[in-house]
Amino acid sequence: MFIINLMKEIKPEELNENPFKLIGKDWMLITAQKADRTNMMTASWGGVGILWNKPVATVYIRRSRFTKGFVDNGDTFSLCVMPEEYRKELAYCGKASGRDEDKVAACGFKVAYVKEGSADVPYFEEARLVLVCKKLYAQEMEAQYFTKEGSSIPSQIYSDNDWHTTYVAEIVKVLIKE
Repeated sequence: MFIINLMKEIKPEELNENPFKLIGKDWMLITAQKADRTNMMTASWGGVGILWNKPVATVYIRRSRFTKGFVDNGDTFSLCVMPEEYRKELAYCGKASGRDEDKVAACGFKVAYVKEGSADVPYFEEARLVLVCKKLYAQEMEAQYFTKEGSSIPSQIYSDNDWHTTYVAEIVKVLIKE
């Protein structure tokens, strides 16, 4: 498949998408670079909004995920929203581990880069929307911080103690397919 990379940069406030559909239904690929390797994972939990007077994205990555080491390695990552035709690849990226294989090659995605400061932030040419993110905050979730109403969540979601780390990242660029 030949893809022409026609991405246009817009301001975060110009993004005209329902974030509940965008993240919860369309899904996204959390994409990061470590050394000369790109890895990604599918995510359907997250959010976008304003925090500390900045446009931010919040993502959650379990400590067991191979991609977590890639996100932890640098200051930047991207969130790639793919067209519906890539649903099979998105499902695959949510199940397969980059520890065992090159998921980028397995999906046939083409890696492109956008400059952010001194970093080359990877994203996929096939994406219809890319949020380029710069990490501001990271913290592992802990059972002691769940409220009374949320007290059943740790036993339901974290029975294996594979906690999520919460990442809050400034959205520094938004790229959309023209």
